[in-house]
Amino acid sequence: MNILITGASSGIGEAIAHACAQRGDRLYLCGRDKTRLDAVAAKCHGLGASSVCAEIQDVTQPAQMRDFIERADELSPLDIIFANAGTSTGIENETNVRNTFATNVGGVLNTVLPAVDLMKERHKGQIVITASIAGYGPLPACPSYSATKACVKTWALALRGHLKPYGVRVSAVCPGFVRSRITDKNTCPMPFFMEADKAAKIILKGVAANKAIIAFPWPMRLGAWFMGAVPAAVCEFIGRFLPKKN
Repeated sequence: MNILITGASSGIGEAIAHACAQRGDRLYLCGRDKTRLDAVAAKCHGLGASSVCAEIQDVTQPAQMRDFIERADELSPLDIIFANAGTSTGIENETNVRNTFATNVGGVLNTVLPAVDLMKERHKGQIVITASIAGYGPLPACPSYSATKACVKTWALALRGHLKPYGVRVSAVCPGFVRSRITDKNTCPMPFFMEADKAAKIILKGVAANKAIIAFPWPMRLGAWFMGAVPAAVCEFIGRFLPKKN
């Protein structure tokens, strides 16, 4: 298969790249750190990928991302695009909040919109958008992160129905705490913490089954769903007892 992954230089993106390489896929990887991305590309070669193209790309740049995706698709029509790049912040100042929205929402738009144009035309393909368990409810510990992940989760599910007549499949991935550069910085408790390679296996299994939402682990999904379902006053009360991110 021909696979494109954003945010491939670490965390879930890196783990998905490794898993796809092991099955012999052709990979197009992008990230912002050359050293880490080159290391991922080299490992993917060693794991058996049929070919690996790795480029430094900034997902917040629409023209740059469209060019990368269209060039990759011209070389080998893309079967799956993982809009995986994301960021978080523990300090909710204006700069960090704007950066979180630019990456987590703008970056997803800049990855998915070119993919939609290409896949609609040939009535084939799959788009996988990485959201988060945090997207199920308003979390006072990470307002911008939970808001951006709620946005892309909802867009993925709406896009799924919108693109179904064109033969294009869409899935939203909503993981809990998975080892990444983001979670490595967390000082708060991380229940049901999971290694990235295990998360990648769950994600790829869900993608193969064309699941609408690939959310795990289930206890965190249930808790997050509850936070989003209860009245705002109850949610606010519960939020006082949740751990704060530093």
